[in-house]
Amino acid sequence: MKLGLIVRNMGDLATTNVIRNVAVAAENADLDGVWVTDHVAIPPDDAEGSNGRYLDPLATLSFLAAATQRIRLGTSVLILPYRRALPTAKWVATIQELSGGRLNLGIGVGWMPAEFKALGVERRQRGHDTDRVLDLLNRCFAQEVVEENGQRFLFRPRPTRPPIYIGGAGAHALERTVRYGDGWLPGRIEPDALAAPMETLAELAANAGRSTPRVVVMLALPLGNGAEATDLIAQYEAAGVSELIHSGRFTSEAECLDGVAALQALRH
Repeated sequence: MKLGLIVRNMGDLATTNVIRNVAVAAENADLDGVWVTDHVAIPPDDAEGSNGRYLDPLATLSFLAAATQRIRLGTSVLILPYRRALPTAKWVATIQELSGGRLNLGIGVGWMPAEFKALGVERRQRGHDTDRVLDLLNRCFAQEVVEENGQRFLFRPRPTRPPIYIGGAGAHALERTVRYGDGWLPGRIEPDALAAPMETLAELAANAGRSTPRVVVMLALPLGNGAEATDLIAQYEAAGVSELIHSGRFTSEAECLDGVAALQALRH
């Protein structure tokens, strides 16, 4: 089982030193990935836990690409309807190029009405807009000369496409995973609730002539209880999950580093 964690690019801990130190510690602990989240316009009445302070996820991963050497760098998840397709593809390719191919691209359709309103983006079109960005991403990484809006252009740099993990639950997320992605990244879901959607995912993939996508789950592991955490990891592994992302909240850099150490202990 691969193990990673969310590096808090939000709130008071979203500082240069904390983000860098936690990512470097995670790499030194041989964890598999550090991941960041995505919000751009938190309303004042919904800012508990972050105070509305969020660093841009792609800029943060660019910073971490320079601060680390081996650990994978992920978004969990990048909200695609918030972003124009071609500049997003350029961002993704640039991080993948400069990191030496270490990007894990988790994507989502978004949910917060206030953010869509602030951005002037139609929330009801978020599924369609997500698919449009995914389509262009896949085309850009598949061929050097791409056509968009009736214009042919060179897409360079063109490193290996990063694995794409589709966030969300329900039929649309599973269908989108098979059509565009390499893996499914649901929110918190109990191990015994995975059987039905994973069976559906396998059937959709088989019908499309594809291998079954990987499944990555984000959750708050009970790091204060090693036996309980070990048992929970074993349950997810038995259910077919390939990676867990610890998303527990920390209130200080010391707590973050203790969390990294606890995750390292669970690897052995």
